[in-house]
Amino acid sequence: MPVANKVVARYLDGRVLKGTTLDFIPARPHFHVTAVDARPGDRPIQVDPKDLKALFFVKDFAGAKHYDERKQFLPTDKPAGRVAAVLFKDGEVLMGTTQAYDPTRPGFFLAPADPRSNNDRCYVLTNAVEKVAFGTSASDLLDRKSTRLNSSHTAISRM
Repeated sequence: MPVANKVVARYLDGRVLKGTTLDFIPARPHFHVTAVDARPGDRPIQVDPKDLKALFFVKDFAGAKHYDERKQFLPTDKPAGRVAAVLFKDGEVLMGTTQAYDPTRPGFFLAPADPRSNNDRCYVLTNAVEKVAFGTSASDLLDRKSTRLNSSHTAISRM
């Protein structure tokens, strides 16, 4: 039986959709999200990844509002994967690790720098990205740009 993943879909136009998905596969042209406020009998919302900035796989929909998420790796961390900073076209920066970044693909997964983050992982859509930097260049990019919380939105957008 498929496992329902808790997700926060952030659209390029600023909309936010929180819910669960059973069928997200990066190579498919769409997937479905059952919104957290769905009533019995409501149909899942079809989501086209090309309309998204990123899809956050989260531990909890509420997040930890008072937790100050660490945006960089500590010297004692042993990151699994390639350390990367992602600068989105809207100015937001995410820091984490990736196993398979390829700018010719529609997207890639990024695991957060902070293991206590509310995000388990994030699928970043390449069309929403201005720049990806690696290693020390990633830290430099993060230092130059302000960061925002990435999945702590309180609004649930219905389509």
